[in-house]
Amino acid sequence: MSDLSPRALAMEQTRRRILDVALETLGRDPDAGMAEVAAAAAVVRRTVYGYFPTRADLVRTLARQAVDEMSAVLAEVDASAGSPDVAWADFVSRLWPLAHRYRVLIALRRGEFGHEIHALLEPVDASLAALVLRGQDDGSFSRHLPSRVLSQIAFSSVFSVADAGLDDARAGVAAAVVTSLLVLGVPQARARDLAAATA
Repeated sequence: MSDLSPRALAMEQTRRRILDVALETLGRDPDAGMAEVAAAAAVVRRTVYGYFPTRADLVRTLARQAVDEMSAVLAEVDASAGSPDVAWADFVSRLWPLAHRYRVLIALRRGEFGHEIHALLEPVDASLAALVLRGQDDGSFSRHLPSRVLSQIAFSSVFSVADAGLDDARAGVAAAVVTSLLVLGVPQARARDLAAATA
């Protein structure tokens, strides 16, 4: 049972709808403006601005939401125990629904909001870099790049696969697991086995 008044509950539902629609709208066009978001959410522009005074506020809120959800997924994976390649595959398979949902962040990360999104993703980036370093130390992952760079490229590959729009969800997650593990230097047969184990 919610402690919110009916008006506050309605406002929260509107805010949530705007955020959900903004993700879809920006996913189709990362340069979409507030007018496009308002039209897609079936509200007037003033309503969107009432919740998010600028486009930067909207993007920042989406990025924070993504980081919170990704951090929760990462916390579910025991990245410090067991084989690093198994932990990575487990993380990617659990991350997949979010990667598809937040794939626009990769495009936004390269644009005007890049610095802020990088800063917000820092805790996730640091955890993944530590996991990759552990994999490099035990020979699971390649050493052709520093752990920080390698983990970011592998992480980005998951979003690139999500952005490819594979129709079959099972094929999508398998492709994301295999592709990111290949980037990390895991042999193809091992990567495929790990992808199959997470299905």
